[in-house]
Amino acid sequence: MQLKPDVEAVFEFVGYRKENIYEGYRPSHLICENYLTTGMHCYCNLQDISSEELKGTITFISPESYPHSLWIGKKLEMYEGSNIVGYATITDILNPILCKADEF
Repeated sequence: MQLKPDVEAVFEFVGYRKENIYEGYRPSHLICENYLTTGMHCYCNLQDISSEELKGTITFISPESYPHSLWIGKKLEMYEGSNIVGYATITDILNPILCKADEF
């Protein structure tokens, strides 16, 4: 079953992950304070890794568990275990359940 993406984002990777990005990557995302969730990444311009901006989408697991928690411009920390591997800045919200009430 193919799930639809929840958000569009611009990704920024740090450390070793900066050179090791692949389609379908699934880091944890800090959605709310003390709430991490996994999200699958799809990238628009992965072949042009030299580009400063890597754009794509994130499909989160169980978005109904953290409704109204995102807004355009929100910067999410991405983790592998306890290590920050980058950031995802929200550019569009495709799943209305995630949109902060006053932003929709």
